[in-house]
Amino acid sequence: MRQPLVAGNWKMHGSRAENASLVSGLLDLLQPGKRAEILLCPPFPYLMETGRLLKDSGVALGAQSVCAESQGAFTGEVSAAMLKDVGCRYVLVGHSERRQLFGERDALVARKFVAAQGQALVPVLCVGETLEEREGDQTTSVVSRQLEAVLAVTGVQALARAVIAYEPVWAIGTGRTASPEQAQEVHALLRGRLAAAGAADVRLLYGGSVKAANAASLFGMPDVDGGLVGGASLDAREF
Repeated sequence: MRQPLVAGNWKMHGSRAENASLVSGLLDLLQPGKRAEILLCPPFPYLMETGRLLKDSGVALGAQSVCAESQGAFTGEVSAAMLKDVGCRYVLVGHSERRQLFGERDALVARKFVAAQGQALVPVLCVGETLEEREGDQTTSVVSRQLEAVLAVTGVQALARAVIAYEPVWAIGTGRTASPEQAQEVHALLRGRLAAAGAADVRLLYGGSVKAANAASLFGMPDVDGGLVGGASLDAREF
């Protein structure tokens, strides 16, 4: 059985004081025997301190991105080995904001995926279409292309140590959310492709304006195994 995963992507938010308050509030609210795995992805400067705050809590630590290179003259970049060294277990790769705002193409995302797994980090591979692509009936081709770019480099066996997050770009930070049926349609497409390759048990998350009010209906879909949560992860009770 696939264990649900709910990941909080803090994006470029937070301070030492705010983070301590958020983590404390979250840990106070967690119920014993929680069914879902929980992951927090703070900005790079706060990884080590957040990891200390989460010590022995069972909540996993992840990063928001990773360099495709292992080391060298890459000013401003952070390697997978560094993330591992400060306690990360997960890392997001190919988030739509990295693709859209920083020009990360499929080939680079695939290299980041490989770099993460090379340090035993679990990559959360993000895929999804823009509004223009959805309205142009290109959702299937876009999501398939983004997935296949990684499979072509790693082979399907690598996905046993990965998570995939479908995040329609048009629903991220806009307040618009894919309906449960729209989310399930794309998740079923992904599940079918993975099942055909022998990787049906890969966890598939939905991301895109997920909040307490819509989480139950989204997570109730048969192929949705949890969520990649943005703004709502900055409020302990909402998350």
